[in-house]
Amino acid sequence: MKSSLEIAQEAELEPIERIADRSGLDPDEIEPYGRYKGKVSLSVIDRLAQAPTAKLVCVSGITPTRAGEGKTTSAVGLTEGLGAIGKSPVLCIREPSLGPVFGIKGGAAGGGLAQVVPMEDLNLHFTGDIHAIGAANNLLAALLDASILHGNPHKIDALRIGWRRAVDMNDRALRQIVVGLGGRPNGYPRESGFDITAASEVMAILAVARDLHDLRRRLGAITVAYSYDGAKPVTAEDLGAAGAMTVLLKEALKPNLIQTLEGQPCLMHCGPFANIAHGNSSLVADLIGLKLGDYVITESGFGSDMGMEKFFDIVCRVGGLRPSAVVLVATVRALKHHGGIEDDPRVGREAAVAAIEEGAANMRRHLGIVREFGLPCVVAVNRRPGDTDEELELVKQLALEGGAFAAESNEGFERGGAGAAALAEAVVDACEQPSQFRLMYEDSDSIVDKIKALATQVYKAKDVFLYPAAEQRIAQFT
Repeated sequence: MKSSLEIAQEAELEPIERIADRSGLDPDEIEPYGRYKGKVSLSVIDRLAQAPTAKLVCVSGITPTRAGEGKTTSAVGLTEGLGAIGKSPVLCIREPSLGPVFGIKGGAAGGGLAQVVPMEDLNLHFTGDIHAIGAANNLLAALLDASILHGNPHKIDALRIGWRRAVDMNDRALRQIVVGLGGRPNGYPRESGFDITAASEVMAILAVARDLHDLRRRLGAITVAYSYDGAKPVTAEDLGAAGAMTVLLKEALKPNLIQTLEGQPCLMHCGPFANIAHGNSSLVADLIGLKLGDYVITESGFGSDMGMEKFFDIVCRVGGLRPSAVVLVATVRALKHHGGIEDDPRVGREAAVAAIEEGAANMRRHLGIVREFGLPCVVAVNRRPGDTDEELELVKQLALEGGAFAAESNEGFERGGAGAAALAEAVVDACEQPSQFRLMYEDSDSIVDKIKALATQVYKAKDVFLYPAAEQRIAQFT
């Protein structure tokens, strides 16, 4: 089989205008960025407000190993599989950060015959969204330091500044630095640092904003520091930064349209990390996708306890979305890992089977988390080279015993849509099941009650103990 790079480079792509037209977009709702990618106008949300709403499927996974278990590849393969069985799917996934692209994880296009393209473009700069986010983030940082230099009208306590600069690169030398050196014209020296842009609060905000007005309101509410006279929060609105930040992000708010190798539309937009933010693509991409197809496949980061939970409790809450089903990605390699052995061909059959059975405890816990939200779950066993038929069947059997609605092998990497057709059929069946979707907590609950709900229901903690420092932070936001 050819490499993922060779497959992507040899692919015959359709012009983005053709993908847009086939998806139901009007010509004035797509702004081409070159031949094979484009920006989608938010006006489509209003135009199609009365159109039927698609089934929403969240692709999550068991606890991943260091290399990842192929959620993006599975999401792309499922999208192609739905196309192969005659459905009209729309894929919604996050756009990659240059940090992971040049790190151990690599790009975010999927792999093999289950890829989105143009691969090089989307992994490198794409349409400039992340650069715009970095510019907005750093503008706020510059205005903060300028305010302190020019009389400090907001009485900002330099020891209680929480806003850092951002760069879209793994550059550890910039994590902790001293700014303001070189004399008074350059500001006052203080410790600060850089975060990777995808970890910026601006990224998280852009991903849940519904329109420019909502974006500006959320940006203005960012707390950047505290004053030294009563610890009053100082916000981006106080510094007069919110409007300028919004202008920098006006094009970045529009989702990006690309395509799978088999011609299905993909809305790739935003990329907040799931371990520190909510870990899903943008709300506006989901809202648009739900009006363009009959199934929307959206991927959430990390395992179900991270990205999926936050997709439901944050994104679905803000956007009023109701998912129909969950796809939980698992691999033989990951179950062996959780069972205490690494995926090594020298490991004997009996040891491998025993490790899979023991590691299945992790999969059962993730299935339990999905049940807490009242949704049917299809386990997709992402087949990798070296997996035996016996191992795959064992994983599927263990998934069904653990409460999965269905379990199917996913061979989208090697066979494209044809290799994910059985998975697609299972997902269609799951979406027709009665749904009792529910959120984990109510908006009106206290912060402490929300923490307890997540700790006890998702992580099965017996109780929650708060250290005084945690209580003080909670008091600041109450």
